[in-house]
Amino acid sequence: LNTSSSVMNISEHLSCPLGFGHYNAVDICILETVVIVLLTFLIIAGNLTVIFVFHCAPLLHHYTTSYFIQTMAYADLFVGVSCLVPTLSLLHYSTGVHESLTCQVFGYIISVLKSVSMACLACISVDRYLAITKPLSYNQLVTPCRLRICIILIWIYSCLIFLPSFFGWGKPGYHGDIFEWCATSWLTNAYFTGFIVCLLYAPAAFVICFTYFHIFKICRQHTKEINDRRARFPSHEVDAAGETGHSPDRRYAMVLFRITSVFYVLWLPYIIYFLLESSRVLENPALSFLTTWLAISNSFCNCVIYSLSNSV
Repeated sequence: LNTSSSVMNISEHLSCPLGFGHYNAVDICILETVVIVLLTFLIIAGNLTVIFVFHCAPLLHHYTTSYFIQTMAYADLFVGVSCLVPTLSLLHYSTGVHESLTCQVFGYIISVLKSVSMACLACISVDRYLAITKPLSYNQLVTPCRLRICIILIWIYSCLIFLPSFFGWGKPGYHGDIFEWCATSWLTNAYFTGFIVCLLYAPAAFVICFTYFHIFKICRQHTKEINDRRARFPSHEVDAAGETGHSPDRRYAMVLFRITSVFYVLWLPYIIYFLLESSRVLENPALSFLTTWLAISNSFCNCVIYSLSNSV
């Protein structure tokens, strides 16, 4: 970026949605490049830290949800590594393959990885629901072997659900629109978008809303019962029972609920724009770029939530 020719090369690679004049367009291209390079660095560094912490702290494996959290960390790490593709392209390094193939593969990989994260969040909510609703039989229901099988199925399902995009049926997302071919020649399809929403976004959101609603309802009920018992029998035994009851489960559920909430807050604008653009209601390259990279930034936000919500 030290010479004007380098800036011109970047502007040729990027369709600058906000530029009204040539110099303004170049400034927008540089801004977009900085955003993508910064997010790539933060995602890789943050998730490497999470993986390192899990590796060095065996006590974190106490909860079965650690399987899903580590899976999400690896998926988000691969998101960051995949983002090196548009980063190198913007910095005018050749990827060595045809642009359309690079665009399709990049969009597919990112979509699969984020699908894994979404499915893991749904599985985490189910796991916590079982832990609170069936505490006595939980260890028999949720075993390490079943967890591994569940994670394998998540990866297989995520890979299969986006495969039709390779056969000309729609576009999995806007993650590849940093390439000109993706932005202009690879169009979305309303039926394919509806297919993704019905088989991925909607079921995951429904499962999460259902489980967390009942988790907090049950925790509130248990807290009320404990308080009533304290009022009737103000003894040390009751206080000890109250402190070791469902309070840790509630706190842990709150941490996971924050992670899930931030995920959907960052992804909701992307999903809404994806639906509107697929239906040909709205088409705005600037919104496409902003919603896409806002959603991808979630891969770094999880690391921040872990550190702020749980000192251990």
